[in-house]
Amino acid sequence: MESANTLGLIAGVLTTVAFVPQVIKIWKTKHATDISLGMFAIFSCGVLLWLFYGIEIDAMPVIVANAITLGLSLTILFFKIKFK
Repeated sequence: MESANTLGLIAGVLTTVAFVPQVIKIWKTKHATDISLGMFAIFSCGVLLWLFYGIEIDAMPVIVANAITLGLSLTILFFKIKFK
């Protein structure tokens, strides 16, 4: 089971870190026109459900990755609305 958790943590880190450049770019440019509000709203709801799922099954890789991804996704949504 340890190797499965390690694999899950690595996958979670990679998929979560993928959002960081987008957050930084929007923050620096103060421009989010090309970001789809609908896509990120739906995505954030899905990530929230994944987080609840991870909590339900007590899977730390799922919990950590989705908690951070949710934060990044909500940040992008906030920027989308703020820099409209």
